[in-house]
Amino acid sequence: MARRTRTVQTPPQGPEAQLVAKLQRIEALYARAGSDGERVAAGRARERIEARLAELATEEPPVEFRFSLSDQWSRHLFVALMRRYGIQPYRYSRQRRTTVMARLSRSFVNDTLWPEFLELQASLAAYFDALTDRVIEQALEVKAGEAEERGEETGEEPSGETSGTGAKQARLEPVEHQPSLL
Repeated sequence: MARRTRTVQTPPQGPEAQLVAKLQRIEALYARAGSDGERVAAGRARERIEARLAELATEEPPVEFRFSLSDQWSRHLFVALMRRYGIQPYRYSRQRRTTVMARLSRSFVNDTLWPEFLELQASLAAYFDALTDRVIEQALEVKAGEAEERGEETGEEPSGETSGTGAKQARLEPVEHQPSLL
């Protein structure tokens, strides 16, 4: 008598593997698959999006879109996502590196490409934030994060305490500083 063995799928090991798995699940959701089983199949996701893109190209004429993406991570992700679906991103000479151009149908951009990009970008940003904090805390041995928030008008510390001398600390006017980038 043969016994059936259940295959238990183990979660990916390490934060990078978990991020890759999450990005693949997001891509599968945007492929508009018919069943849950198909949503899991990331290989089919790309084919479905490409088919949808081809279908929309016949129904709706493509127009030229200009996307402005200020940080390199978002730009790299967006260009990679476009290339994944057979879209050729470009920019004209004298356009900034932050500009990405493409000829696409409006509904594909609004219904599929841009929402998928935003979701992927949010996942990557959360990962990069956590990674940055972890590296800073390990290297500098202090807690990373945002600066404390103080009252704007009074300049008081959050607890309303005074300095060690008993007098309130004088509020200094902020000085604008922009580091030069070479």
